Amino acid sequence: MTCGPTRSKSAAQVRESTESSPSSLPAACQLRSGNCQPRIDSWIAQPSAHPDSRSRPPVLAALWDPFPVLAAADLEAARNRTIPDVIPEPGQELAVLFCGINPSLYSAATGWHFARPGNRFWPALHLSGFTGRRLVPIEQNLLPGYGLGITNLVARATAQAAELTDAEFRAGGDRLTALVRQHRPAVVAVAGVTAYRKAFGRQKAQIGPQDETLAQARLWVLPNPSGLNAHWTLDAIATEFAAVRAVGRPPGTRTNSLRFRT
Repeated sequence: MTCGPTRSKSAAQVRESTESSPSSLPAACQLRSGNCQPRIDSWIAQPSAHPDSRSRPPVLAALWDPFPVLAAADLEAARNRTIPDVIPEPGQELAVLFCGINPSLYSAATGWHFARPGNRFWPALHLSGFTGRRLVPIEQNLLPGYGLGITNLVARATAQAAELTDAEFRAGGDRLTALVRQHRPAVVAVAGVTAYRKAFGRQKAQIGPQDETLAQARLWVLPNPSGLNAHWTLDAIATEFAAVRAVGRPPGTRTNSLRFRT
């Protein structure tokens, strides 16, 4: 996808673009439902194909500018804000629940998980085969259609994970356990080994599959995909994601690997 020049936006403008009413989109076509994805894909590839390319609907306009520059005041205003989990509806398959450390200020300001420019989560998700194309953060609500979900160990947004306390991590581990018990994913993938160690008291834990389970779900620790984690390259992160994908199975199955939708 080719994006236009980056334009400065206030956090309010960004959130407004993602919270537009369904009526602002073409009839029977909403970004949060998978049935319109081919049409959206065609508009991304060929903007002139949009019914009115001079006045794109707000949500589609955001796809052309997926990483807006936010003012420092907007980022600071997002401190301690929380953003909702992305979880399939009850009864829907949840093959892999990804768990971040906590939202960045950028994510909290936009409402999108792993949204900060330079974060490798979305590229790694695609390169590892979970998705047929690279999604952008605003498309996070398409993930349940792939049997995927996102949560965080600690809900409140900070500029750095170092601002979180050990007590917050331990409480986050308890919350994650309860969430897994409720939604029953096949695999839980925690993105950040230091955060995992603090949350579950496993000081010697390493990247990769863990010996223990979490509320009967298989447990995996992934490298933190943040761009600040420079000693992990995108290819190396994608390799770890692919290992998770290889073991991901729908709850209740034992032999057949899950075929993720492309």
